[in-house]
Amino acid sequence: MPLNASPDNTRVSLEQEELRGISRTVAEIHWLLLILVLLYLFFSGARDDGETSAAISMGLFFYAALVMSFRYANFYKHETRWKIAIESIGMIAFVTWVIWFGGRLSSPLLNLYLLPVITAALTLGRLTTLIEVGLIAACYLFLGSGGELASLRFTGAFAAQIAPVLLVAYITTMFSADIRYGLTRAKLLAETDELTGMLNIRGFAIAANRLFAQALRHERASSVLMIDSDNLKKVNDSYGHDAGNRLLRHLAIAMQAELRFTDVAARYGGDEFIILLPETPAKGAMEVAERIRTRVAETPLELDHRRIVSSVSIGISCYPEDGRTLDSLAAHADRALYAAKQDGRNRSVRFRTAA
Repeated sequence: MPLNASPDNTRVSLEQEELRGISRTVAEIHWLLLILVLLYLFFSGARDDGETSAAISMGLFFYAALVMSFRYANFYKHETRWKIAIESIGMIAFVTWVIWFGGRLSSPLLNLYLLPVITAALTLGRLTTLIEVGLIAACYLFLGSGGELASLRFTGAFAAQIAPVLLVAYITTMFSADIRYGLTRAKLLAETDELTGMLNIRGFAIAANRLFAQALRHERASSVLMIDSDNLKKVNDSYGHDAGNRLLRHLAIAMQAELRFTDVAARYGGDEFIILLPETPAKGAMEVAERIRTRVAETPLELDHRRIVSSVSIGISCYPEDGRTLDSLAAHADRALYAAKQDGRNRSVRFRTAA
């Protein structure tokens, strides 16, 4: 994955993809609602009543126009949760209109209120869903305004009718929260190196690009370190791959101990690591590199009563002197790392352009 892939664009793209999927589901709920009302109009006898038929038909027309404008007229270039919230409120208004002319609280269409509740619960979160349930409860009271609202009989009927709406809202939001948690965990795993617990290169690109964009915007110095183990192959050959894996975890811990919480570190691949140091010029980057190198050299890996001494070589490049993109800085830091290896290893080398 190129390091210069914009994290903002990546996040927007992923969010838009999620919202497009949600939007397709909402569109199906819209059409389901229209079909159910049409079936009611044709098979319930409502069409025999001219006034009722005209009112419901008018509601169908305006609601279909709303759906078409939101779904197919491209008034909105991007999907948003606000748009879906407006659509769900439109559903509530349409259902209330149809029920008002279709028998009010005795109407068989009362359960249609479950559709906007499901829409909100799946897409808009608990607070918005609760607000919409409250709006539906107000619609129930409005629909029953011709009777005795304060009577025990009405109160019992109201509780019985609103209870399924609350239950569906609770269950759906609970399942939606579980699904979102699972997706978040999957995203986290996709951006994390399983062995070391550090970011992988994809996670680094997302996190580092955001910080580097700020450095570009404000012309602030930043530095990139490329770090490579000097003796991983020897440890693998002598003690096995499990020991090599333990060495990589050991190196990751040593690096992170010398970093600020604003620094971004990742396993670049194999035994190579990359670190972005925001707000850090060349002198500060060299100091960090030397602290990491010294810590690794002075902290042997304890392995089955053996003390394995290890070391790392580090290449350094700095913005703006050595490049103006993360890709160029990473490439130049990698060249400096190669020079550190050629010079005898266990050292930190700053990138220098060829004379």
